Amino acid sequence: MNDSRYQDTYRVASTRLPGYDYGQSGIYFITICTKNRQPYFGAIKVPNGNWDAAFLRTSVLGEKATEYWNTIPEFAPFVRLDAFIMMPDHLHGVLLFDKDEPSISSGETRSVASLQAYDNQFGPQSKNLASVLRGFKSAVTMYARYHSIEFHWQSRFHDRVVRNQHELERIRHYISTNPTRWEAEYDNGEGLYR
Repeated sequence: MNDSRYQDTYRVASTRLPGYDYGQSGIYFITICTKNRQPYFGAIKVPNGNWDAAFLRTSVLGEKATEYWNTIPEFAPFVRLDAFIMMPDHLHGVLLFDKDEPSISSGETRSVASLQAYDNQFGPQSKNLASVLRGFKSAVTMYARYHSIEFHWQSRFHDRVVRNQHELERIRHYISTNPTRWEAEYDNGEGLYR
């Protein structure tokens, strides 16, 4: 019986790319936000009013979250870190999954094969994007609790499967220049990317 009584009431639609295996080699652009966009990670500083020189002055929690991000490959050796930035209420990062398949160092994913539909069977949630980010978020949360620091993540994360080198270069630029756009984009209403 197909019961649709609770559709769109209790279940939130997935933001993942339909039919894509998030455990395979690939390049992923990630955004993770804090709950209600609270600035737990620090504050943007603008030296002498020069927004081109804007940077994040990190809080203790922001420093620890950055440290934990940098240790991801220790716990998931198939992950390589690329561009990353911590912002007051979110972070952006690029993760490269390389599981001894054709090289992804050029920025090219297996776009045709990896984006084709496949039979998505339920299976163990390990060694995939969600498990890597779940471990990272859990480590930051446990640190905050242990040190009695108020902190909560947004329950989900945003991702984009990077499909080619040109897109990867644009994302890297977006990440590296994120603090310079803080004032202009702070109240953009999107709630996703600043």
